[in-house]
Amino acid sequence: MRSIWAGAISFGLVVIPVKLYAATEQRDITFRQVHRADGARIQFRRVCTLDGEEVPYADIAKGYELPTGDMVVLTDEDLAELPLVTAHRIEVLHFAPSAQVEPILAAKSYYLEPEPAGTRAYVLFRDALEKSGKVAVAKVALRQREALAALRVREGVITLETLLWPDEVRKPDFAFLDEDIEVRSQELKMAASLIDTMTEDFEPDQFHDSYREALEAVVQAKVEGNDVVRPAGFEAPEPRKQPADLAEILRASVAALKDQRGQSDAPAKSRAKPRPAARAKTATRAKPAKSETDSEESKPPKTTSRARKASA
Repeated sequence: MRSIWAGAISFGLVVIPVKLYAATEQRDITFRQVHRADGARIQFRRVCTLDGEEVPYADIAKGYELPTGDMVVLTDEDLAELPLVTAHRIEVLHFAPSAQVEPILAAKSYYLEPEPAGTRAYVLFRDALEKSGKVAVAKVALRQREALAALRVREGVITLETLLWPDEVRKPDFAFLDEDIEVRSQELKMAASLIDTMTEDFEPDQFHDSYREALEAVVQAKVEGNDVVRPAGFEAPEPRKQPADLAEILRASVAALKDQRGQSDAPAKSRAKPRPAARAKTATRAKPAKSETDSEESKPPKTTSRARKASA
């Protein structure tokens, strides 16, 4: 895994340096939007609605549209001045019972790995948090946006769950909530009995994404049946054979370097002439007199008057 953030857990007077890693990933099959007729990819361009010109990404800013239709343009300088005291710190605010942090608030989960200097403090905080049965309610800023978060322990690692703000959770407003619906006690007992009968431990490994597997099978069947489209002008890259082990990788690298050097040296060798320069240098050493036929490289270095006095 690759860390996406580095900072510290601020727990009272304790500071624990940590790295942040994404704890989850999407395993969906990704598709490209293509032209149905020839399979060519569809391009999306950033075009200004005023002049119809394509706008480079460097010239794009954030804009907040007012109800009047006017636009407030925010620059990088405006955003840099916003107060983000938790930019590199996970600030623990307080602790709360785990059941009070409702699942609907959870946004995204991350793993926290300790830096070498903070491993002991990390383990101490982890063990104390796990023993308490509570979660740490905290604040953290990720990608220039401050979020509410919860720290809990999973498989020996402190996890950080970013939470939605309370006003980001919609209130359930359905008509049946205002209706007086009667449920008989016998029906409630039968429903409870059915729940007890179907109760078992939750083991995530026994579940799988059957839709994704079926979709992969459809794609594979089309590949095996050669039901593919080659868009015009597209050149597939040549497949490279991966060596089996590190020794073969190193051997292939050495051979490639030798080939490159051989190709670069060959033209130079073919243009090479007899070595008059070497003879000129030898003659220069034997006889310091200058010659008009000597090359610039064979001329002895100039000696200044100070150097001559020093040698004298």
